[in-house]
Amino acid sequence: MSHHIIELEDLHYSYPDGNQVLKGISFRITHGEKVALVGANGAGKSTLLLQFNGCLLPEAGRVRIGEMPVTKKTLKHVRRTVGLIFQDPDDQLFMPLVYDDVAFGPLNLGLTPEEVDRQVMQALAAVGAVHLKDRPPYHLSGGEKRAVAIAAVLSLAPAILVMDEPSSNLDPKTRRQLIELLKTFEHSLIIATHDLDLVLDLCPRTLVLKEGRIAADGPTRAI
Repeated sequence: MSHHIIELEDLHYSYPDGNQVLKGISFRITHGEKVALVGANGAGKSTLLLQFNGCLLPEAGRVRIGEMPVTKKTLKHVRRTVGLIFQDPDDQLFMPLVYDDVAFGPLNLGLTPEEVDRQVMQALAAVGAVHLKDRPPYHLSGGEKRAVAIAAVLSLAPAILVMDEPSSNLDPKTRRQLIELLKTFEHSLIIATHDLDLVLDLCPRTLVLKEGRIAADGPTRAI
């Protein structure tokens, strides 16, 4: 089985206050699929995405990346494979300069300075943000922060890309650039979004989440 395959089996998750958010989620995403996750606010989309790279771990059921279960013991490997872009880019930007934020991941992989610089510049170029590399993240607009957060994950060259509302706060030009970039991503892509035009443009398959359960799973244009 390819290590790019994601499989969820009877996944359940409740928050400490007892609120059960995910109720028996099961599905499989194969290598190269581009899949949208849609549903109303509070349906559990963000909570589900956080299961893919172990930010949250299920109380019952399991998540597997290929043959590897997502557990505390496998988190380091899983997070090299699954790149997660949060809904709020401020959750991912914490260094003094944009360049440092994008370089943080590659540096922690032990790459040489030359390799780090190459991956940082490629990632910034991919999202049209090279001109921001020497600026503090807190001086950026919402759309600029979004672009830099995406670059910070792309710099790790993930095999699976998971994105929470990636087009929010983007101007039309940057949004179109993002869609074209994601069309070139050759591995598995999972996007939680309310942007139905983006879904139609990018994702042949859509999962509909309703009250913590999968209400529909099929071709986007049929759903």
